[in-house]
Amino acid sequence: MTNTPHFPLAAVVGADALKLALCLTAIDPKIGGVLIEGPRGMAKSTLARGLADLLASGQFVTLPLGATEERLVGTLDLDAALGEGRARFSPGVLAKADGGVLYVDEVNLLPDHLVDLLLDVAASGINQVERDGISHRHPARFVLIGTMNPEEGELRPQLLDRFGLNVALSGQTLPEQRGQIIRRRLAFDADPEGFCQHWATQQQQLKDRCENARGLLSGIELDDVSLAAITERCFAAGVDGLRADLVWLRAARAHAAWRGASAITDEDIDAVAEFALRHRRREAPPPQSPAASQPDAPAHAPHTQKEQGDGQWGELPAQTVATGVRREVPSWPKKP
Repeated sequence: MTNTPHFPLAAVVGADALKLALCLTAIDPKIGGVLIEGPRGMAKSTLARGLADLLASGQFVTLPLGATEERLVGTLDLDAALGEGRARFSPGVLAKADGGVLYVDEVNLLPDHLVDLLLDVAASGINQVERDGISHRHPARFVLIGTMNPEEGELRPQLLDRFGLNVALSGQTLPEQRGQIIRRRLAFDADPEGFCQHWATQQQQLKDRCENARGLLSGIELDDVSLAAITERCFAAGVDGLRADLVWLRAARAHAAWRGASAITDEDIDAVAEFALRHRRREAPPPQSPAASQPDAPAHAPHTQKEQGDGQWGELPAQTVATGVRREVPSWPKKP
């Protein structure tokens, strides 16, 4: 954590989709955080730090890339163990991030077991430590923000799915926007406090809008009509599991609260669709023409190896199976 002012989210030029996704997770942290993908130099960390100001505590904690499991979850306080002869818990990064933002830069370069542990705690809001003679449990409710450059490696699909929302930043920024970004960044570097004061009104408006949306959230019903529309679209997209449905529904409700509405509409469902599906959608295999997949046999061949029963076992030609577009959710019978 640091006392240096963060670049205000309200002053960020462009990146409207990412700013919306960050605001939605600030409204409802149960959405499960945001994974930001993009090339180097796209201000991913600047955008993530700007989110901290929208939360009540304003804490922003960074997980170092080379962090160990002890640094993440906490461990035995050796000073107390050696000096006082008793076991005492030494808090880790998860405890410090409680109530704020936990930022993981280059999350795809972290060991998989740390990413898995991190996502488990982010989903449950509780860190349970059982090690080194310590049994400790403490709240760890935070907004998880991870960034990655796909050119440096991908996350395993199991871990990718655990992030609630996914946003990709394009490296192609228009010349006019590039000029604005550079000017604002230079102004911030020259006088961080003065720059933040200049944008204080817009930043406060953004913060108030998120606060008002949090107040409206519990009054917005997760209705059956919205759920049916989301489940059908998740099924048509071929996503695995049910996390996409749950995240999409929560994000749609947060978007409705963001608009100041009292119910979820198609507008809310459509607005967050790509956030929920982008990293979970399965790509359909390229279509194959029957002529290309099944060449004609010679007309004068008396017998083939298949007809004679000869040839090598286990070598069967691939058969093309035609499948239609999945549109309807199957109706499973109830247990007696």
